[in-house]
Amino acid sequence: MTAAVIALTAAGLVLAVVAFILPAGSVVEIVVSGFMLACLAADGIILLAGDGVTGWSEGWWNVLLLVSGALAVTGGGPLTTSVLALVDRKNTRSQSTQQAGEVLRGGALIGALERGAIYGSMVAGWPEGLAIVLAIKGLARYPELRSPDQPASVTPQAVAERFIIGTFTSVLWSVTCAGLLLSR
Repeated sequence: MTAAVIALTAAGLVLAVVAFILPAGSVVEIVVSGFMLACLAADGIILLAGDGVTGWSEGWWNVLLLVSGALAVTGGGPLTTSVLALVDRKNTRSQSTQQAGEVLRGGALIGALERGAIYGSMVAGWPEGLAIVLAIKGLARYPELRSPDQPASVTPQAVAERFIIGTFTSVLWSVTCAGLLLSR
């Protein structure tokens, strides 16, 4: 069981790196992100079917800590852009969450930092860190979300939608990756 979980997590990390290199929102990125998500789901099923990480040696638990942490930070970006691309399938250009990315600059770096902080706080047994990260992000982005100076090509609703969908996807991904280690 230990080898299977670590192998699937490592495979998810490789897929995350591949998806990160692919063009954002492309069909190939969406498919690769789907396989990455499937690796994490398979990990969860294996851990739930067994005793979780109970009985794992500290060394293997530490390997899973590092690999799932890297997966949390790296995989969340492509997964988020894939979700946003799927949301945009039937939207007009002014409602596009991809266009809203013009307003919310730096989202990839902010998202990676957010996922790392959330993963770390959850693994450390400090779930309150999640609230602090989200509060900081919300306060920092508030001026951009409410700015009347947004480009005419983007609706304020699309900017808010991108922020909410991106944040929820990113947070759920990092919490799920942390959940592998907390399955005792």
